[in-house]
Amino acid sequence: MSVTEDVRATTGLTRKPVRRRRAPRITDENGRRIRVWELVLRYALLLAVLAITVGPFLWQLSTSLKGTHEDIFSSPPTFLPADPTLHNYERVADTIPVWDYAFNSLKVATANVVTNCVGSALAGYALARLRYRGRKIATLVFILAMLVPVESIVIAQFTTMRELGLNNTLVGVILPGCIAAMNVLLMRNAFLNLPYEIEEAAYVDGANAWQRFLRIALPSVKGTLAVVAIFAFMGAWDDFLWPLIVLSDPAKFTLTIGLNYLHGTFANDERIVAAGTIIAVAPLIILFACLQRYFFRGVGEGAVKG
Repeated sequence: MSVTEDVRATTGLTRKPVRRRRAPRITDENGRRIRVWELVLRYALLLAVLAITVGPFLWQLSTSLKGTHEDIFSSPPTFLPADPTLHNYERVADTIPVWDYAFNSLKVATANVVTNCVGSALAGYALARLRYRGRKIATLVFILAMLVPVESIVIAQFTTMRELGLNNTLVGVILPGCIAAMNVLLMRNAFLNLPYEIEEAAYVDGANAWQRFLRIALPSVKGTLAVVAIFAFMGAWDDFLWPLIVLSDPAKFTLTIGLNYLHGTFANDERIVAAGTIIAVAPLIILFACLQRYFFRGVGEGAVKG
C-alpha cells in the first residue's frame, strides 16, 4: 500500500465519483417529455399562424404611415416607412366625418354589449339553474336560432323595423342584435359548470333566485361575461349589411358604412384607405387588451374558490 492510500485509509478520505449533470428535460403541462423536433415544429407553426394573422394588420399600419413620395408596392416590400407621417389620418378626417361615424358605432356597440351581457346572463341562468316546464325546448330553440342565416331573415327584420317606426334610427340598428343566441348558450354552459351545493346552501340560508344569481352565480362567470362582451362589441362594430339596409341619413351612418366612401372616392389611394382601416380596428384591440385577463380564465371559473 502506498503512502497516499495509507493516509486515505486512516483518515477515511475517499474519492467520490463525479456525477455528470443531465441536460434539462423539456416537458409539457402534463409532465410528458417533448422531443426537440416537436418543440421546433410547434414554434414554427405558431410563427406561421402569427405571420398570417398579424401580418396584414402590420402591413396596413405601415401603409397608413407612409407618405405620398414612398412606393407602397416596392419589391421587395418595406414594412418600416422611411418618413412616418400622420397626414393620411388627417386626410380621412377631412374627407368624411369619421369621428361622428365612430361615435355612432360606439353607441351601437356599447348598447349591444350591455344588452347582450344582461340579457344573455339572465337567459343563461334561467336555462341552466331554474327548474320549469319547457326548459329543454327553450334550449333547443336557441340552438336552432344559431342555424338560421342572417341573410334569410334580413327582409323580415327590415319590415319589422319599418312597422315599428324604427327605420333610419340607431335603435333599429341595435334591436335585432341586442341578445345573440350564441351568447345565451355560452352563459348557460358557464352556469352549468357551477356546483349546485353552493346555491343549495344559499337557498337554505334564505336567499331567493335573484340573490343567488347576483351574489353567487354571476361573480363566478366573469370570464364568460368578458367573452360575451368582446363578441357583442366586435359583432356590432364590424357589422356592415344591417346598418347599410336600415340607415339612409348620412348623419347616422356607422363607421363601417362611412369608410366605404373611401373605397369609392379614393380607390387608387391605398394610404388613406389603410388609415381608415386602422381607425376602425383600434377600438377592438383596446377592448381586447382591457378584457384579456378575464377572457383566458374561463376554464376554472366555475370551480369553488377558497
